[in-house]
Amino acid sequence: MHLEAKRPTTRLQSIDALRGLVMVVMLLDHVRETFFTHLQVGDPVDATTVMPALFFTRLLSSICAPVFVALTGLSAWLYGQKHSRAEMSDFLLRRGAFLLIFEITFVSFAWSAKFPPQTLWLQVIWAIGASMVVLAGAVHCSRKVIVALGLAVVCGHNLLDGIVLAPGDAFFVPWALLHQRAAFEFLGITWKTTYPVLPWIGLILLGYGIGPWFANATAPAVRLRRLRRLVLLGLGLIAGFVVLRTLNIYGDRPWFDAGTPLRTAISFLALTKYPPSLLYLLPTVGLGALLLAAFERWQASRLIPALAIFGAAPMFFYLLHLYLLRALYLIALGLWGPNRGTVYGFDHLAGIWALYAVLLAALYLPTRRFAQFKQRRNDIGWLKYL
Repeated sequence: MHLEAKRPTTRLQSIDALRGLVMVVMLLDHVRETFFTHLQVGDPVDATTVMPALFFTRLLSSICAPVFVALTGLSAWLYGQKHSRAEMSDFLLRRGAFLLIFEITFVSFAWSAKFPPQTLWLQVIWAIGASMVVLAGAVHCSRKVIVALGLAVVCGHNLLDGIVLAPGDAFFVPWALLHQRAAFEFLGITWKTTYPVLPWIGLILLGYGIGPWFANATAPAVRLRRLRRLVLLGLGLIAGFVVLRTLNIYGDRPWFDAGTPLRTAISFLALTKYPPSLLYLLPTVGLGALLLAAFERWQASRLIPALAIFGAAPMFFYLLHLYLLRALYLIALGLWGPNRGTVYGFDHLAGIWALYAVLLAALYLPTRRFAQFKQRRNDIGWLKYL
């Protein structure tokens, strides 16, 4: 989430815009998860059975978590340019702890069918919070050490895929939290580690590591060098993905000939998100780097300030859209009842896109007003957490 206590300067509007794009795309994925639960997709997606339109709709959201986590690391570095290292570490620790609590309370309540919830999903807010807690300690190391640790985790964590523990095994719960998507019982509640945190920790470290690219960013020569670096980084990551994926030797489950060119392409692009594989992170972060460079070049475009509105108040938008979707689902279920087994769902994917467009327009004004309030009242300390 955005770590600046003050309104970003113009040079940082591209960061807010990219974060805003993530929120806009995320909304589409959550509308799908709310009204298309009768057609769930696995992880990675089964290329032989998935409806192609559903697959590519879901594929759009692939950039969301990786780009957001990387930007969180970058924003932490920017925050540190106006505060001491101790202050930055303290803020990251408190903000991370806040997000961990926020995930298992307000966010989980929005996803649960019962109150109090019988199941808690440790999802993206949990992963960001845990990663920020780790980054709070890591900032006391040199940048070289931080980047090296980030690369080691992101590039090497798939070597650990063969370690699969079962309930009752020693270290099962810590391993489920770190790297194995699983469920465990605690305090009479089922906890599901949807977002094992290890790869996300590596990514937030790397996001922090590119922070110096944004130092003295108003100087034309510095800006040009940063844009070149972002483009080279983006193209390099995407090229690395294509080569490594084609070789089929490391980084994710192998792709295969699925019988038709379309389904084979789906197999090639069907990547593991929970936890995110190396091959999942390469193209998504690469695309994020290219978009960040493009958004900085397009400062004069009307699109950039509009997207930046969503990026300036991401937590507010996140919570508001979750509860709005929950309310709409309960209304639909009450009016028409379960039409897809035990759930209510849309008949066609077009309905998902139509509702998405309506909600995006409806959520813009309250998000803008909150962002403006946050800008005016930067003297209110708790607003930094939203």
